[in-house]
Amino acid sequence: MQQLDLICRPENRHWGFPQSYRSVVPRRFRVARIILCKGSLATPGREAFVRRICAAYPHVPVEERLDLPHNRVEFGEPDPVRRVARGKRTLVFGVIAPRHALWGGDGQGGYYTNRRRLSLYSFCFYDCPFCYLSGRDGVWFSPAVRIYVNLPEILAEADRLATAAGRPIEFCAGDLQDGLALDPLTAYSTVLVPFFARHRYARFRVLTKSVAVERLLDLPHGGHTTLAWTLNPPAIGRLYEPSAPPVDERIEAMGRCHRAGYPVQASIMPIIPYGDWEGGYLDFVRRLLDRVPLTALTLGGVSMEPRTRLLLERRLGPDNPISRNLHPRPGNNDKMHYPPDLC
Repeated sequence: MQQLDLICRPENRHWGFPQSYRSVVPRRFRVARIILCKGSLATPGREAFVRRICAAYPHVPVEERLDLPHNRVEFGEPDPVRRVARGKRTLVFGVIAPRHALWGGDGQGGYYTNRRRLSLYSFCFYDCPFCYLSGRDGVWFSPAVRIYVNLPEILAEADRLATAAGRPIEFCAGDLQDGLALDPLTAYSTVLVPFFARHRYARFRVLTKSVAVERLLDLPHGGHTTLAWTLNPPAIGRLYEPSAPPVDERIEAMGRCHRAGYPVQASIMPIIPYGDWEGGYLDFVRRLLDRVPLTALTLGGVSMEPRTRLLLERRLGPDNPISRNLHPRPGNNDKMHYPPDLC
């Protein structure tokens, strides 16, 4: 563990940032505003990392708000649809407490003791109208795309938690963000994948719609990083995921990662009853399995909070294929689901 400790200890911060890479603007991430929040320039390593990414957007104004926490950025826009749209074009740098970045593991929120979230980003620049993230408190009031720059401290805490557990712990990136979409800018994968490859207990799972896998293909992963893609049949993707990479491109990226030795999984969700949806989804699953050997396949419906439904219906109207099938679940009127006979 000596080499691992060298990477993770906060006093060796320069080891915790990607080295010798070029920040590349992700496809479809059109940034109009960059804000440097509290802690983002607090060390030479953080400042060099942040400035490198800012240089990828040479014509975008950069605001230094070093007294402002990352989750207090205001947009001055009362309309929630326009506020979210502005947020998806706003890039914020800040720090997150490691305990918040690695939430879970104690039975909260349905999490098991061997699984935790890993949040190095927050929110997502893809513009899927059913996205549950847009209705969450932290996003509803401040819907910026955030990059957290205290990577060494977060990895040090992940190391501590996994080592103390003495058994495999899975750290999952993608529950509160897209786990890979910002990697062209950050190159975080070049630190994360080797970190988990060398660790005795810590494991890594990435959930994404991105096809930015180039940096992953030559990294030493040791089978400790699992890559999972969220998918829908191409016709559904074109209707409801218009700014995400096309489904066929995602499947091609899955195949490339499988050939590089990564365990690859798929989550087909949310399943949307549209047209001949049962036959369409069945055909899609068959074609997917023919193209990519999967270690797991997850199917999921919709669990929608009132704010998310408001945003959805403001964009698509109240009589859309998602809303017209939603019903309250007994004992939980705050969330809407598909009825059991439809699931």
